[in-house]
Amino acid sequence: MKNLLVFIKSWMTPKNTSLTNLSSRPKHTLFVCKSCHRSSDERQKNQPCDGTILLDKLRTLCNDKFQLDELEIKPVKCLWACSQGCVASVSSHDKPTYLFVNLPPEQSPAALLEFMQLYIKTRRGAVAWKNFPELLQSAIFAQIPPVIVDKN
Repeated sequence: MKNLLVFIKSWMTPKNTSLTNLSSRPKHTLFVCKSCHRSSDERQKNQPCDGTILLDKLRTLCNDKFQLDELEIKPVKCLWACSQGCVASVSSHDKPTYLFVNLPPEQSPAALLEFMQLYIKTRRGAVAWKNFPELLQSAIFAQIPPVIVDKN
């Protein structure tokens, strides 16, 4: 009987300690489509895509504004919004996901990082549209509700 209880206890104990030892401040992720471009006609040969330009500028600015444990910028091959120019998505555990489209690669990095500061500071991630940086007010495409994990 004792062996059975030990087995049951070990089976019920989570094996993935990263899920059980989440810090009080989960990391926030900014996904950036690195293959986005406003128009295939505008892109000259051997020039980087607008998404790659946006990603590089974000990384440069991010080092000055955020701690490494707060924000992660992740390039993705495609966010499936190819007709929408530069695309970025913001998400975090138990917070809504925001999708931004038609981002000008030169002006968007500062606005996205300003939004990230608001998003990180809010407990539930709900940022009122009127508080968005002006550039992002016309670039918001969707706010997707968070997936709430049942803790029982």
